[in-house]
Amino acid sequence: DKNVYFLVNFMKKVLIFGASGQIGRYLVRKLTKNNYTVTAVTRNSHRKGYILKTQANAGYLNIVETSIFDESKISELIKNSDICINLIGILFEKNKKNSFENIHSNFPYLISKISSENNIDQFIHLSSLGIENSIDSQYASSKLQGEKNIKKNYPKALILRPSVVYSVDDNFTTSFMSLLSLLPIFPLYYNGKTKFSPIHCSDLAEIIYYVISKNINSLTLECIGPEVISFKEILERLLKLIDKKRFLIPIPLTVAKLSALFFQLLPSPIITLDQIRLLKYDNVKSGKYKTNFDLGFENLKNFNEEVEKYCYMWKKGGEFSKKNNF
Repeated sequence: DKNVYFLVNFMKKVLIFGASGQIGRYLVRKLTKNNYTVTAVTRNSHRKGYILKTQANAGYLNIVETSIFDESKISELIKNSDICINLIGILFEKNKKNSFENIHSNFPYLISKISSENNIDQFIHLSSLGIENSIDSQYASSKLQGEKNIKKNYPKALILRPSVVYSVDDNFTTSFMSLLSLLPIFPLYYNGKTKFSPIHCSDLAEIIYYVISKNINSLTLECIGPEVISFKEILERLLKLIDKKRFLIPIPLTVAKLSALFFQLLPSPIITLDQIRLLKYDNVKSGKYKTNFDLGFENLKNFNEEVEKYCYMWKKGGEFSKKNNF
């Protein structure tokens, strides 16, 4: 069809690093549905590619396997793009190569520099909310340094700072529901008072699509959900959703740190010492920057309503516990 050919070849080309994560998959669907052509970069096309291939119609999505440390390949990809989006981030360090510094600071420096040299239309970077306060966290300090590196290289960059992002594919609600299903007692770090503004993954993807479609630049935007919820309240809500009763016990900071030292030795740590430091600080809007509400995003998904859609996997009876199952 000539019209389809015209749209595919004249809409902007979007390059996404971290496209196979929960946010990336939502974003790929949103962009390709609206006739943007997307190049999704992944480290392993055999493990991640088959999932990405289901996210778009043929002709709209190109999957490229490369290392984020392959500068020549990355330069080639950015050179042939109009928009570069970086969604890559880690919650804990696996080794010296996959360190906070490399992933959150050095890599953003590299791709923002290349983007600037090639004068691409937009550079969008996913950072994190609350990092300016969390000065004793390696995660936060590396994220903040990454932002500084980007702004130095590409002054009109768009920085997005979301609070905790949740969905059926997250490592937040799903991990906690798994632990709450198994443990009779659950620790409350800092008495469970740390505040969050959870935002659903699809809402964040909508925000990213909006700033792309409106060609918004030179902005740091805090992305938050419709509620402010404490850590303790989140656990209580999750327990209610999965029909479990557990003891939520405040624990001394010394004990919390000792347990984190043990847990971070696991291949996929439940919690690390650095995350204990992060939990000391609220993860809500700062008041220093605009939020998605300033852009008109007010009808956002409700935490309880969304988690209820997939919490049955942690309830007794599993799928058969769903309402109106028969």
